[in-house]
Amino acid sequence: MFHISSSANRESILRHGLDWALMGAARGIAGSHKPELDGVFLCRDEFEAEWFVQMNNTGGPVDVWVVTGIKAEQLIDGGSGFDYFPGRIPPSQVALADWPPNP
Repeated sequence: MFHISSSANRESILRHGLDWALMGAARGIAGSHKPELDGVFLCRDEFEAEWFVQMNNTGGPVDVWVVTGIKAEQLIDGGSGFDYFPGRIPPSQVALADWPPNP
């Protein structure tokens, strides 16, 4: 699974993991200034991740994070067709991806 975030969040994600409650000055990938839901939006595959990278409404560069330890059945449809995990994801379960992926 993948998570797309403003590169401005990189240090916070490395320190705290993925936590919607820590959303600060950087806008969300869809351009929101506050969390849309109490959870972390995740992409199931590279195709979906690339779609979010291209959508980028953060106002700057984005990072792609590989997320481990989350199963597809733990995700919830956020009402927009995009899935989220209803919890925080610790730094031990996220790693900055080498993006774009090598073919």
